[in-house]
Order: sequence, then C-alpha cells, then structure tokens
Amino acid sequence: MSQSLIFLLLLLAISFISKNQSLMIAIAILFVLKVIGTDDNIFSLIRSKGINWGVTIITVAVLVPIATGEIGFRDLTDSLKSPYAWIALVSGIIVAILGKHGVALLAESPHITTSLVFGTVLSIAFFKGVAVGPLIGAGIAYMAMRVFSFFH
Repeated sequence: MSQSLIFLLLLLAISFISKNQSLMIAIAILFVLKVIGTDDNIFSLIRSKGINWGVTIITVAVLVPIATGEIGFRDLTDSLKSPYAWIALVSGIIVAILGKHGVALLAESPHITTSLVFGTVLSIAFFKGVAVGPLIGAGIAYMAMRVFSFFH
C-alpha cells in the first residue's frame, strides 16, 4: 500500500470522526480513482481545472436566488442602505483579491500548498470549516509573505 493511500485513509478516518460528509466524499472519490488506477490523467485534469470548476459551482449556487427571483434590483438597492451591506461588499472585494493571489501562490509554490491543504483539512474536520480555505489561505499567506519580505 502506497504512502498516498495510507494518507488518504488517515484523512478519511479523520473525516468520519469529525462527521464531515464533504470531506468524506472528496477523499473517497480520490481513493477510488487511485485504487482503480485512473489517477494519473484524472488527477492532472482535476489539478488543472478543479479550482475553476469549484468556483463556478459555488458561483452558480450563490446566484440561484437571483435566477429564481428571490433577489432583485430592489433588494440590491435596499441592502446598500445598510452599513453591514457595505462591510459585506468590501469584504467580498478583499476576499476576491486575496483569492486571486492565492491561486497564483498555489500554482507557484507546492511546498506552501501542502501546509495550506493540511490546514484546510484540519479546519474542515475539526471546526466545520468549508473547503474554500486553500484559496483564501493562500491569499492571506501571500499578503503575509509580502509584509514579511518588506520588513525582513
């Protein structure tokens, strides 16, 4: 049994203990692909396109209330009268910028990716986090590294 399969089994056990269904499904899919031997091509495809697919699916889910008519222009203009809506607007802008830098960092620095992914798995497993962590985490890491480089 390879190190990667043992690692996946360990993560699967953690996901069962923490009762995190999303993590269980993700690990189970990767485990099955690895065991049946189709992992080389599929993993390469998932690695190159997966983040974009995931962002697209999340974006579709977020836009469903607009498509169903639950949210319209009146709701948008009414919401912008609230200071909390402005905080949310600015937060959305900051997160998108951090995510952009995070994607670049993940592509350029595999050693950083390992720590970010492990941190994300721990967060999902033990704190009921959501798997957007690697992008935002990488963006935050990018900004922290820039600040560190500036002072170092």
